Amino acid sequence: MKTIRFGIVGGGLMGKEFASAAARWSHLIDPPARPEIVALASGSEKSFGWFHGNFPTIVQYTTDWRAVLANKDVDAVYIAVPHHLHREMYCAAIEAGKHLLGEKPFGIDLPACEAIVACARKHPNVVVRCSSEFPFFPAAQRIARMIESNAFGTILEIHSGFLHSSDLDPNKPINWKRQTQFNGAYGCMGDLGMHVCHIPFRAGWTPSDVRAVLSKIIKQRPDGRGGMAACDTWDNATLLCRVKDFPWTMRIDRIAPGERNTWYLEVYGTKACARWSTKNPKIMETLEYAGGEQNWLQVQTPYETPFKTITGPNFEFGFGDCFLQMWAAYLYELVNGKPISPFAGCVTPEEALLSHRLFTAALESHARGVVALL
Repeated sequence: MKTIRFGIVGGGLMGKEFASAAARWSHLIDPPARPEIVALASGSEKSFGWFHGNFPTIVQYTTDWRAVLANKDVDAVYIAVPHHLHREMYCAAIEAGKHLLGEKPFGIDLPACEAIVACARKHPNVVVRCSSEFPFFPAAQRIARMIESNAFGTILEIHSGFLHSSDLDPNKPINWKRQTQFNGAYGCMGDLGMHVCHIPFRAGWTPSDVRAVLSKIIKQRPDGRGGMAACDTWDNATLLCRVKDFPWTMRIDRIAPGERNTWYLEVYGTKACARWSTKNPKIMETLEYAGGEQNWLQVQTPYETPFKTITGPNFEFGFGDCFLQMWAAYLYELVNGKPISPFAGCVTPEEALLSHRLFTAALESHARGVVALL
């Protein structure tokens, strides 16, 4: 089995999630390749301890991310850093010939994303993908298979969203995601929006226009030093898009009372409908219509994944499993040149670029109070 040697840039939460997925690699049955983490770059040496205690394969620890890109023993990198750093780091990684799995949204704004995509196109032998775990839930994969088989018939409407309550507490100290200079003008859309768009974009449901209502709810937060700091990003976003002849509504909220980390997807068609949420992740509801009564059927989805695991079908699936599946999907594309199935592939640079066009249009729509074209 081929071994792909990885460097991680960013030793925070997502860098740890990425590394812990490697530690669970034996969970997969017949994986496409084997990852080995050999390098870590982090802005803080304090983050080194956890990695050092858990990953003896890491032989390079540095606060200089360029040193990881210069390391000849690194084949690929996972980069999880604030959005304002994406353009410089992602392009440098691609130009260094390192395969790249980068965190969303692939740049702080549309020009940054355009530059990353242009760089990727100049280096077609480098596999460049964007992180998004949502489609790897078993229920999401079932909906994806319904889309592939045209089970819905004519699409009437779709709804998708990502609801957080992480910012509901006004006393929560500020961090970079609440500051435009680091997070970008998109606010919650840049941080969470790719999850909402991933499956619809892969289905070919491309918006032609958008009407957006954006909310800045908490204007300042504690700065961690006894004072207050301006919180100038959008907290919540509600978008209404037109896709061909049907509407697509999406909610992207950081302040959603009663929600902790809820993804949802609903597809309504003339032949069938499906709806599902991570709030009750095993339960998927479907409705098939052929005349007569309309009855929703509840299905308890099994532990059924694109990349087979040792886990039996009756057990529960969670975020850590999503991350493992996403990384396996990335390695499958790296080794085989295409995803194992259309909806079991990571976000492409072009899909990331489409999300930027959508969110840029949403900013225009809200600012001017108009329907904005993509």
